[in-house]
Amino acid sequence: MTLNKKLLSFMLAALIALLAACGDDGATAEDKNKEEKAKQEEASGEKESGEKAKMPEPDLEGVPEVVAKVNDEEIKKKEFTETYKSQFQQMAMQSQMTGKKVDQDKLKKQVAESLVGQTLLIQEANNRDFTISEEEKNKKLEEIAKQQKLESKEKFLSKLEEQGMKEEEVMSQVEKQMKLEKLLAEEAGDLEPTEKEMKEAYEQMKKQQEKAGGESKSKVPSYEEAKPMIKQQLSGQKEAQAYQKLVEDLKKDADVKVNV
Repeated sequence: MTLNKKLLSFMLAALIALLAACGDDGATAEDKNKEEKAKQEEASGEKESGEKAKMPEPDLEGVPEVVAKVNDEEIKKKEFTETYKSQFQQMAMQSQMTGKKVDQDKLKKQVAESLVGQTLLIQEANNRDFTISEEEKNKKLEEIAKQQKLESKEKFLSKLEEQGMKEEEVMSQVEKQMKLEKLLAEEAGDLEPTEKEMKEAYEQMKKQQEKAGGESKSKVPSYEEAKPMIKQQLSGQKEAQAYQKLVEDLKKDADVKVNV
């Protein structure tokens, strides 16, 4: 998980990724439309030529058993490998569309640094002795279920169980995430975007779509229609920046050693 993927809600993002419902949080609807169109064009080209472009493979040779040590806690090869494979798959798909080769050495460092940051945040959240009630965890799961268009948290848990995640593991991840949210609230305060910020972002989005021309020009939504999406994106950006600042502050007093 790179920092571009955001520290924001990284625990829940990992769970949602199991349902293949996790995209790039920073992507706009227009970006996703372009990406989908590129995939369709690529697939069409493959059919015409009768050949499928070869996907690159992740290079995990030489990854040490202990990828990093954060204070007294070790980040093991298994955790790194799972995260790296997930990120590499996304980067490989992008590289097929752009023709730009994945820099695996750089990606390994990004993944390792991201895991270090996550570990520091969890350690700090545990040090603050935050408590999360069962009621709070169940409410959070209900919210996620709705976001994933599932009827209830039971349906959500059932889907995750099909992917190999037991309920105890899910609840543990949710508790960690909620502790991080409390940590962020305590450190950064209100991260709600202002009306001015949302309107500025809308104008920028409108200019980009008008500049793109074609069909996208006629599909520019009104501000009120676009407002929920803009609010979500700006909130995500603010939270990611706040998490990153907190990680940098925590690193100053931490004993961190990265081995990749």
